Amino acid sequence: MKHLLLSFIKKSVCVAGVALLFTACTRHAGSDVIGKPEVVVQDGRFTPEIMWQLGVLSEYAVSPDGSRLLYTVRYTDMGQDKNNTDLYLMPVSGGDAQRLTVTAGSEFSPVWYDANTVMYCRGNQILAMDLQHKKERVVAECERGFEGFKVAPDGKSIAYITTIPVERPGHIGKLFNGLDKTTGRINEDLMYRHWDQWVDEIPRICLVPLSGGKADMSKAVDILGDEPYEAPMRPWGGTEQYNFSPDSKLLAYTCRKKTGYDYAHSTNSDIFLYDIADGTTRNISDGIMGYDQNPVFSHDGRMIAWESMERDGYESDKQRLMVLDLESGVMTDLTENFDFGVNNLCWSDDDSQLAAMVCYRGTNQIFAFDLKTKSVRQISQGHHDVNSFRMHGSDIYAQQVSIRYPAEIYRYTLTDNQAEGRKLTAVNDEVLSQVRMGKVEEHWIKTVDGKEMLTWLIYPYDYDSTKTYPALLFCEGGPQTMVSQFWSTRWNFEVMSGAGYFVIAPNRRGVPGFGMEWLEAISGDYGGRCMQDYMAATDWFADNFKQIDKERIGACGASFGGYSVYWLAGHNHDVSPYYSGNLLKKGYDGGRRFKAFLAHNGMFNFEQQYLETEEMWFDNWDLGGPYWDWNNPQIKKSYSNSPHLFVDKWNTPICVIHSEFDFRIVASEGMAAYNAAQMRHIPSRYLYFPDETHWVLKPQNSLLWHRNFIDWFDTWLK
Repeated sequence: MKHLLLSFIKKSVCVAGVALLFTACTRHAGSDVIGKPEVVVQDGRFTPEIMWQLGVLSEYAVSPDGSRLLYTVRYTDMGQDKNNTDLYLMPVSGGDAQRLTVTAGSEFSPVWYDANTVMYCRGNQILAMDLQHKKERVVAECERGFEGFKVAPDGKSIAYITTIPVERPGHIGKLFNGLDKTTGRINEDLMYRHWDQWVDEIPRICLVPLSGGKADMSKAVDILGDEPYEAPMRPWGGTEQYNFSPDSKLLAYTCRKKTGYDYAHSTNSDIFLYDIADGTTRNISDGIMGYDQNPVFSHDGRMIAWESMERDGYESDKQRLMVLDLESGVMTDLTENFDFGVNNLCWSDDDSQLAAMVCYRGTNQIFAFDLKTKSVRQISQGHHDVNSFRMHGSDIYAQQVSIRYPAEIYRYTLTDNQAEGRKLTAVNDEVLSQVRMGKVEEHWIKTVDGKEMLTWLIYPYDYDSTKTYPALLFCEGGPQTMVSQFWSTRWNFEVMSGAGYFVIAPNRRGVPGFGMEWLEAISGDYGGRCMQDYMAATDWFADNFKQIDKERIGACGASFGGYSVYWLAGHNHDVSPYYSGNLLKKGYDGGRRFKAFLAHNGMFNFEQQYLETEEMWFDNWDLGGPYWDWNNPQIKKSYSNSPHLFVDKWNTPICVIHSEFDFRIVASEGMAAYNAAQMRHIPSRYLYFPDETHWVLKPQNSLLWHRNFIDWFDTWLK
């Protein structure tokens, strides 16, 4: 590989009164290669601009001998509105990381082939690199590209993910004859678009033999053959949804063998075993009606474990740890007496335990499950989230974040008991050492019905106990998503702290991590206890923290959090039923708890939402079914809490944000909410992205999102 000279272009930027000096992302002369920038923070404030200069560590793999870590880091060039991912290598014992790739094309899906060879994807190729000489060679090429791959344990084959086109039925296809420039679409079934894409192609798992370091793509086999199903499952499925058996004779994979209307109404996926020699397939989870996914073989090949949900149509059901003895056929639920769901399963070396990630009381932690005794032990602990982990022997390598820092790799051991972990990588230490992050506290407060609710409080970065500050109530999406110690480039609590705000982040009714009763309290009750939880949290902090100015509180959120904001906007006129303590006597100015709102991609009109969304199982479960079934009491209750029914009570400035390629909650929902505010003469603002999805992912779009967020709340709360 050629070594090119690095050129550094120094820039000085001053944004919103915050001085930030940084070089442009490192580039190679005459190329578009993006690398690590040099950042100088002059006043300690964490801003959106600084956030986007940080490296993003994502995928990683441990060497066969356990001595080295291979991982990817992504950096962004805001001027180009692009980012780039490269591979890095470092010893697990510590020391500097070595950058392995310096290319304009991002590398992903890194794996170790042997002690001296790593493999990875770039564009439409799978490549291998000899670590001794740093030379690349092409292993495989695919015109439709790769989404990831795994190498069989014997090194003789690769299972990769690519896509195949969805063919039009013959009676429809003939209508397009001679119309090669038409943009029209004709559909006669549901699930014609999903999350952020039109379903013009579906992912498939293919097997190809590997010999002499080269894959013979002419011998590639699509393991689903002529079946019209996707594997892995969209939108989130990747290489975690399939695995080789230790002897390389079987491939276990996840598939929901449904299309169209049936797919749109069901979460019933299964685990299938594909015999590589004869091409036969059998379903090993038949009869389990919910999601079954992410199979992992034991080291001896006798058992297979996977994540399993019991009920069809309930995407947030408890994710159980199922283990099947392939010889006896006996299936065991290791989480039968455990009130929390699991994911990211890994077997211990002796196959006596399974380690898994658990959403647990406001954080994501690693737990160990004993196969013989069914006992459960917590391995990791602390104010952090483990996003994923890998095991090598008794060592556990975890990608870990917190509200105060982005992803780094930490090390644990299987024998740890509620340990904090040891940090190995230092991707962003230089930048973060210059930043004053806001303090994060854990509070358990009483709800209106006397239950305990975990709420995170994030302080302003420049906190002074003699001053008062505005505060923002954060309304989580999902709705079955825990408010954890997450780090995000959209809802980043430290960016809000850097803008001078307290952040109140409750784990209201309906989030996982606090038992199934708490989780399931939200379905069919969107306007009930969960909304009271938000009000109770706001009141408690306004009452107990004199540094929070109760006349300068705003609320924000996305998806279900956006719905929550719309609902709160319609119930911001009479707060007395939820007062606690001294607030009952003091009240809020004008009877309004909140003085400004911001809703991103939120549900505004439930009837509209039911007919515009694509995953029908979600609305059928959480709302109870279609709005026209008015003889159903649950339908009456659910749809009577649609925010559009309370627009006549809106009285507070509101900013609405929505994106065109959000097919879960389509853009017309946001447009309708904004138009309603305008027609009511409510001070309002509409930020629309024609090229974004349920999230805002493009760098410049994200920066505009954040600047608008801060400007909106500064306008009304400062």
